[in-house]
Amino acid sequence: MFVVVGVTGGIAAYKTVQLVRLLVLGGHDVHVVPTEDALRFVGLPTWESISRNAVTTSVHEDVAKVRHVALGQRADLVIVAPATANTLAKMAAGLADDLLGTTLLATTAPVVVAPAMHTEMWRHPATQHNMEVLRARGVHVVGPDDGPLTGGDTGPGRMSDPERIHEAALAVVSAEPGDLAGLRVLVSAGGTREPIDPVRYIGNRSSGKQGVALAVAAAERGADVVLIAAHVDGQVLAEASGRSGIRVVRAGTAAELADVVFAESADIDVVVMAAAVADFRVADVSPRKLSKEGRARGLRLDLVENVDILAGLVERRRDGQTVVGFAAETAQEDELLERGRRKRARKGVDLLAVNEVGWSKGFESDDNALHIIDGHGEVVAEPKGSKREVADALWDAVLSVR
Repeated sequence: MFVVVGVTGGIAAYKTVQLVRLLVLGGHDVHVVPTEDALRFVGLPTWESISRNAVTTSVHEDVAKVRHVALGQRADLVIVAPATANTLAKMAAGLADDLLGTTLLATTAPVVVAPAMHTEMWRHPATQHNMEVLRARGVHVVGPDDGPLTGGDTGPGRMSDPERIHEAALAVVSAEPGDLAGLRVLVSAGGTREPIDPVRYIGNRSSGKQGVALAVAAAERGADVVLIAAHVDGQVLAEASGRSGIRVVRAGTAAELADVVFAESADIDVVVMAAAVADFRVADVSPRKLSKEGRARGLRLDLVENVDILAGLVERRRDGQTVVGFAAETAQEDELLERGRRKRARKGVDLLAVNEVGWSKGFESDDNALHIIDGHGEVVAEPKGSKREVADALWDAVLSVR
C-alpha cells in the first residue's frame, strides 16, 4: 500500500518516527512529507532513513513528474501526525501553500489526522469548528489523548501513541468488512440532568466517554450507529459527531432520553444503554430560581421515580433484538457481581456490563473495567484498559450472544 505520512511542526513529531517504522515493517511503501517547521524537530535524514524513500518539502522538485499532486494521486492512505492547530485550520480552509497542502488537496484516498497541541488550542472554538468541518468531509480523527504536554502542562491535546494511530489508520482502509457490518446499533451515553429550577439540576458525574467509545468502536467495525447523547462534554462528543456511520441525537432529562430511545429502537438490532440515567426527578420543577431567602430550615425536594428505560426496552424488544444494560456500583467485587446478577435477572437483558465506580474510578476516567454478565448469570468477560479497549471487548461479547 502506498502511504503518505504528513508531519507538521510539533514536538510530537518524534513519535511519528515510530509510526513510519511500523508502516514500513508492515510492508507498506511509505513517503514522508514534512513541513519546514517539522524539520526543526526531526531532521530530513531521519525521515529518509526510516521510510527508505527520498524526502522533500518543496513543490518545485521533480516538477516534470508533477510531484506536488502525484503523491496525493498515488496514495492509498494519507496520515497527518502530528496535526497541529495551524495544519487543521489550513486543511479546513483548503490551503495548499506547501507540498503537504497540495498532496491533501490532490488525494481521494482516506485521510487520517492525529491532532496534537496544548489544551487551550484544542478547545478553542476555531479549532473545534475546523474539526467539525473536516469530520463532515470524511476525515478520520485519532485522538487527541488526555495526558502530559510540553512544558509541564497536562490535559487533552496529547498526540495518540503511534501504535494506536497505526491500528486506526489501517482499519480505515481495511478491505474486509467489519464484524458488525450490517447491524443497526443504538448506544446511549452521558448523564441525564433533572431540573430543579431554571438554574439547578440533579445530575451525575458521567462524562459520556464510555458510551462515545462504544459508538465509535461500533462504527469502525461496520455498524450503522445511532448515538443518543445526554449530557456529554463537547470534546468527548466531538469524537463521534460528524463521523461516518454515526448519527447523534441529543436528550437532556431521563424522560427525554426514554422518548428518544423508544422511538429510535424500533428497528435497531442491538441497543446498548451506557448512559447514566437518573432514577428520580423533582416532582414540581420551579419556574423561577429558588432562593435561600426566607428558608430558615433549608430546602426539601419531593422526588418521584423516573421511567425504567431498560425494562421498557426489554418489554418492547422485537425478535432478534439484543439489549445490553450497564450497572455502575460502588460495592466490592463479590457483592458487585451479586448485585449485577440480580439486576440482569430483574431487567431481563441479554448482557449486563457491571463496573465499579467511585471517586477516582469509572466516571470521568479514561480507563474502565467491566464484568460482563450473560443471560445465565455467568461472567463472560472482564475487560480492563482504555474505554476504547473495553468497548471492543463489549462488542465481542455482544457478537457471542447473537
